[in-house]
Formats: sequence, structure tokens, C-alpha cells
Amino acid sequence: MDMRNAANVRRLANQYAAQLQQCCPHNPMSYSIARTVHAHMIASGFKPRGYILNRLIDVYCKSSDLVSAHHLFDEIRQPDIVARTTLIAAHSSAGNSNLAREIFFATPLGIRDTVCYNAMITGYSHNNDGFGAIELFRDLLRNGFRPDNFTFTSVLGALALIVEDEKQCQQIHCAVVKSGSGFVTSVLNALLSVLVKCASSPLVSSSSLMAAARKLFDEMTQRDELSWTTMIAGYVRNGELDAARQFLDGMTEKLVVAWNAMISGYVHHGFFLEALEMFRKMYLLGIQWDEFTYTSVLSACANAGFFRHGKQVHAYILRTEARPSLDFSLSVNNALATLYWKCGKVDEARQVFNQMPVKDLVSWNAILSGYVNAGRIDEAKSFFEEMPERNLLTWTVMISGLAQNGFGEESLKLFNRMKSEGFEPCDYAFAGAIIACAWLAALMHGRQLHAQLVRLGFDSSLSAGNALITMYAKCGVVEAAHCLFLTMPYLDSVSWNAMIAALGQHGHGAQALELFELMLKEDILPDRITFLTVLSTCSHAGLVEEGHRYFKSMSGLYGICPGEDHYARMIDLLCRAGKFSEAKDMIETMLVEPGPPIWEALLAGCRIHGNMDLGIQAAERLFELMPQHDGTYVLLSNMYATVGRWDDVAKVRKLMRDKGVKKEPGCSWIEVENKVHVFLVDDIVHPEVQAVYNYLEELGLKMRKLGYIPDTKFVLHDMESEQKEYVLSTHSEKLAVGFGLLKLPLGATVRVFKNLRICGDCHNAFKFMSKVVEREIVVRDGKRFHHFKNGECSCGNYW
Repeated sequence: MDMRNAANVRRLANQYAAQLQQCCPHNPMSYSIARTVHAHMIASGFKPRGYILNRLIDVYCKSSDLVSAHHLFDEIRQPDIVARTTLIAAHSSAGNSNLAREIFFATPLGIRDTVCYNAMITGYSHNNDGFGAIELFRDLLRNGFRPDNFTFTSVLGALALIVEDEKQCQQIHCAVVKSGSGFVTSVLNALLSVLVKCASSPLVSSSSLMAAARKLFDEMTQRDELSWTTMIAGYVRNGELDAARQFLDGMTEKLVVAWNAMISGYVHHGFFLEALEMFRKMYLLGIQWDEFTYTSVLSACANAGFFRHGKQVHAYILRTEARPSLDFSLSVNNALATLYWKCGKVDEARQVFNQMPVKDLVSWNAILSGYVNAGRIDEAKSFFEEMPERNLLTWTVMISGLAQNGFGEESLKLFNRMKSEGFEPCDYAFAGAIIACAWLAALMHGRQLHAQLVRLGFDSSLSAGNALITMYAKCGVVEAAHCLFLTMPYLDSVSWNAMIAALGQHGHGAQALELFELMLKEDILPDRITFLTVLSTCSHAGLVEEGHRYFKSMSGLYGICPGEDHYARMIDLLCRAGKFSEAKDMIETMLVEPGPPIWEALLAGCRIHGNMDLGIQAAERLFELMPQHDGTYVLLSNMYATVGRWDDVAKVRKLMRDKGVKKEPGCSWIEVENKVHVFLVDDIVHPEVQAVYNYLEELGLKMRKLGYIPDTKFVLHDMESEQKEYVLSTHSEKLAVGFGLLKLPLGATVRVFKNLRICGDCHNAFKFMSKVVEREIVVRDGKRFHHFKNGECSCGNYW
């Protein structure tokens, strides 16, 4: 009877083993077969052991059913090394490195083998723990195990993640040679990868390590695609594009992966024309393009603005790729969506997105970026809410987009929502929130974010540092911005531009230009934004000759073609200085058609100097170009009012009404005790406004004793003199300053912000006010900052 039972068990075991033999990685039915066999075992009371148990665990692991695999493993009293190794590899591959380590270190040393070590080392490497992998490799050697080819391939892959020292490369190279693995292609490829990655470390000589990599490559008896691609990628990674190209041209076999690496390198380093030329050459040589080729060349077109070329590539893909794989479609369509939105074709990008058979988070983020970049914030907000998932980039794009498009409060609310949903902000997300504070002039909130940055270790971040410079400058604390600039560990052109703009806006024109000259001495090349800030600085300070010199240097020295915005700054500079003939000559000789910014600058200058004829001409052009823009009507009306042409004032105001144009109401605001207080002209809404009126009346008596006389010419209405004085006393900026003087601690700087240009009488009044109260008053209007102290203004009355 016992013999019959034993035979029956053997028969069942052989039957189950044969059935499980059908389970192989390429058989889609493997998991179903294994589940059926396992169920039959349970129903029949068969207790699997040895091979069958390990085979079941292996199939479950390869089918990603780790729960079932682990359940079987836990039922084994003494799992053998095969079962342990299988689960270590499966958990590592799934990213469960803690579980993999738990199983490995629970494995007795007596049953461990090299394969088990290899599985754990690979696990460390796949989970980007290079140090853990190296330490385990040392443990393997200490315990007398012999590394094989797979061990070296895995440990070299891990070393490539962390290597920074040439000595480490030499030591592992010696170990490879001593082991006899120095002729195995996979091992040598991994060693090549270590050498070229170490070459990019700032602690080593790049050229010597690349030379060592090249020597190793030349000595290899057998090379594959990875060998060639690793060398090209190494040269590219270390900025040696000419060497990479020379290496590629020396290849006898035209490998598509090597050409893709070269094109990708050109794109990464900004050599877009060279990338397109390589793309064309591949076609001429008959090298088949793949999805990696297309994504790189579409990226080149997107970043360089070569929309026509990109569209031609799109047309070719549609014509030649009749049935693309899902992987091909996903990567190429993502690149196409990015091409279209970066070239200003957001609707076309959305059309590509809508037609995609599969989408991932990159796809969704691309369209969100397109809407934000185009300023289509309502669509961006709607799209954001539709997204099935979000990552840190998603939140950062939306937070920054809201901030840069004037939705500061929504940006800060979204920043807080991101944190409440469990996302830890990165430095870029902080930068977006800080920019929101800059536009809102929310100094206290900005300081709180700065403190959080320092606490989280992001204080050395370049993007956050640049945002902080802008925030402090726009909140009226230019000293803090300058201090931050001087202590930043690294500066780029954005940092310099932000600081030059800050100094210029705050009336420190000479200091701003000195900083620009220092920037040039530091070999930081100016860009078009730099020249916008420099020309604005010259305009604010009335530095006509310097402005002319810098404007000419744009094309003469730096090859930057001036845009309409640069011309507008120059026209503003000339008109402020009363040089209208020069301004007219420049407009007539412009390389671009003069648009609204040009005529606005001309009209504003005419308003300052009372040049009626030229001002009327500028206004007429603006009426044609921007009939709904309120600023033109206001400036022209003000010009007429200044010279007492009240009939013409009435005509302009009637024209506004007839066209349905409404003047933007002037308002000023101030932050007191973490709350923003807003004041309008002739305000009666603010709960403490009556106390402000009473205080300003008392202050006015003291100011008159020092010689202040209300300048009624800034009242642009036809009324009696006493009424005009009353109107001047109710201006929003005066009310906000008065409130600050009442509420802020004694001696504290009063910082007020206004949406429109400061009134001339208010400007004069604040000079007297600063002297009477003996404190600094800072006012930011629509154009610049004014620092009033001891009866003087930082603008030198040139504004």
C-alpha cells in the first residue's frame, strides 16, 4: 500500500512538473496554467516540494503576483537558495528593496551562493543604491565567494551611479582582469560606462579618463552596439562633441543607436542645425530612423523654433509609420505635442494629444505647459483638474503659470493645496510661489517661504535664489535682494538680469550699470533680457548717451537683433529726455514695424513735456492699433487737461464712453500684520479710512510749515481750487501711506504699491511727509520704485 501511494505521489509530481514545464516567459498562458495546477494540488491534497515549489514561485514572480509567491515561500519551513534568490530578484525588480534585503540577510551564509549575491547586488543597482551594491560586493569577497561575469556587470552598473574618483575605476578594473572576466564584452561595456561617467566628475581629469576608456575600447576583442554607443555617449556627456563625431565617422557599421546618441548629444548641447544635418545624413545613408531618432530631432525643432521642419517630420511619420507600436506612438506623439506648443500652436498640440492611442503623464504635462505658456489660464486650470494623475512637475507648472500670468493669490492657494495632497514642494515649486508673492507685493509671505526654503535645504537653489531676488526687489527691499545676490553660491544670466533690473527700478542707475559691466568682466554673455533691463535703467536715470551705446552694442558686439521692446525702451529714454526729433528718426528707421509699445512710449513722453502735436499723432496711431486700450484715452485727456483744453478733454471722454472703454480705477495697497489693505480714490469703504483722513489733515499742516503747497495742476478736472486740493488729498496712494504711518511700528519703513503711475502732487507730498515723520516711505507705481527719505526721492525727480 505504501509503495502504491509513493508511486501515485511520484506520478502526480511528474504530471505537475510536466504541466509547469509549459510555463515559460514567452507564453501568455503561463500564469493561468500555474494557477490551475496550484489549485489542483490544493484540491488533491498534494504537498509540493523542491522543484515544483520553486517553479510555482518563479512563475508567480514573473507574472508580478508577488503576494502568491510570498505566500508559498512563507509556508516553506526551510526555503532553499533557489526560492530565496527568486524572491530577492522579484522584489528588487518591483522596487521593494527593503523586502529583498530582508530575505537576503535572513539567508544563512552556509547556503548563500554567487547567484544569490548577484540578485541582491542587481537589486541595489536597479534601486539606485550604488553604495549598498559596492558594500555587498565587498561582503561577497570577504566571505570567500568567487564573482562571475554577471557579478561584475551588476557591480559596475552600481559603481557608475556613484563613481567620482579615478582610483575607484582603477581598482575595479584590476579586479576584473584578475578574475578572468577581462575578455567578456558585457563586463567591459559596464567598465566603459564607469570610466565615461567618472570622467564627468569635477574631481577628475576628464581627458585622461576618456583616454583610458578609448584605450579599453580599442583593446576589446569583441564589441557590440552598446560598446560603440557608450563611447559616443561618453564623449557627448563630457562636452567633447567633435571627438564623438570623429568616433562615429570612424565606424564601419552604421548602427542606428550610435547615430541616435550623436543626434541626442547635439540637441542636448544646443547644436540644433547639426542635429538636423545628422538626421538628413542618416536618410541618405539608408539608416532606418526609429522613435528615438524622431524624438531627438523633434526636440531640436521645438527648442530652435524650426516649426516648418518639425511639421515636415510629422508628415513623414504619418506617411511611413502605418501601424506604429504603442511605445513608438507614445514617445513620438509626446515629442510632437511639445513641438507644437513650443512653437505657439497649442490647439494643434491638443489635437495630437486627443488622437493619441495611449497617454502618460508626460503627455498631460506637455499640454498643460502649452496652455500656461500661451497665457490661456482658464483652459490650463480646467485641464489641470481633468488630469487623472499629477506629479511634482504638474503642480510646479501650474503654480508658476498662475504666478506669471497675474493670478498670484490662486498660485499661493495651489501651492498650499499641493502640500495638503501630500506632495513635498521642490525648489522650482517654491520659486513659483515666491514669484506670486513678488507680483502681489506680499513681503511677509515671501519671507516665510524664504525661511521654509532654508529649513528644507533649498537655499542654494539657483531658481529659488533668482525668484527671491525678484521678490525682494518687487516688494521694495532692494537691499535684501542685493545681499542675496552677493551670497548666492552660483549665478547665471537670470540672476544678473534680475539684480540689474532691481537696481534700475529702485533708482540706482549708476550702480545697475556698474553691475552690468561687472557681468561682462565675469564672461557672462548678455541676452536680450539683459539689454531690456539695461535700457530701462538708462531710461529711468536719463542716461541718453549710455543708452545709445548699449543699444548699438546689441547687434554690433553681441549679434542680438533689437526687438520692438528694445526700440520701445529707447523711444522712452529719448522722449523722457525731450529728444523728440531723435525719437522720430529712430521710429522711421526701425528694422521692425512700430507697434503699440512704440507709440505708447512716444505718447507718454509727449505727456511729460507737453508736446501736443506729436502726442496727438501717437494717440491716433494707438486708436487704430488698440481702440479698446484705456491708457491712450487717459494720457491724451490728461495732456488736454494740463493746458486747460477742457472741451477736448470732454471729447476724449465721450469717445471713451461711445466705444465702451472703461478706465482702470487707480488703487493702492499696503501689507500690515500679514493682511493686505486696499484703498481707492476718495475711499469711503475701508473701515479705518476716516482715521486716515484725520491723520493726513494733521500731517498736512506740518508739511505746509516746511513749504509744501498742493499742486492743483495734477487735478485733471475743471473745478474750483479748493475742490482741487480736496481731490488731491483723497488719492489712493496718500491714503495707503497714511494708513501705514498710523499702523506700522514707529520707525518702520512704509511700503505702498499702486497699479498706476504715481501722481505728481503725491510724489512731492511724500518727500515732505518723509521729512516730517522721519521715516522712509517706499512707493511702487506701475513703472518703478520711489524711495522717499529726508525730503528726497531716489528718482532724483526724473520720472
